[in-house]
Amino acid sequence: MTPPRRPDPPPMRTNDVRVALAGTVAWAIALVVLLVAGTPSGDRWWLWVCVTGIVTGLFGIWYIPRLQAGRERQEAARAARREAAVEDATLPAEGEPEGPGATRQDAVAEASETAKTSKTSETSEADV
Repeated sequence: MTPPRRPDPPPMRTNDVRVALAGTVAWAIALVVLLVAGTPSGDRWWLWVCVTGIVTGLFGIWYIPRLQAGRERQEAARAARREAAVEDATLPAEGEPEGPGATRQDAVAEASETAKTSKTSETSEADV
């Protein structure tokens, strides 16, 4: 028999912008080295690989914060929906008796008392 599976650890928090920045800097250094030392046997595609790496890194530096902010907004919205669903599940439905020992008759009596109170307040406001 296999042992029970342990729960997954929470995701690690990383600074993804810093990683993209480090990669962009590495591609920029490679481009400078190729420009100074020259490309091997005149192949210019090496330069374009470095330029592509720099452009991709700059895009990542711009895009990653927006991606993370969108994910945080999405998670906050999910949490709010879950919380609202839990609150809706714990509240009694309208017209349902409240409390563990309440009956339908208690709910009807409470509703009629509320109706009497509202009629009394309407009458007193009309009299003034």
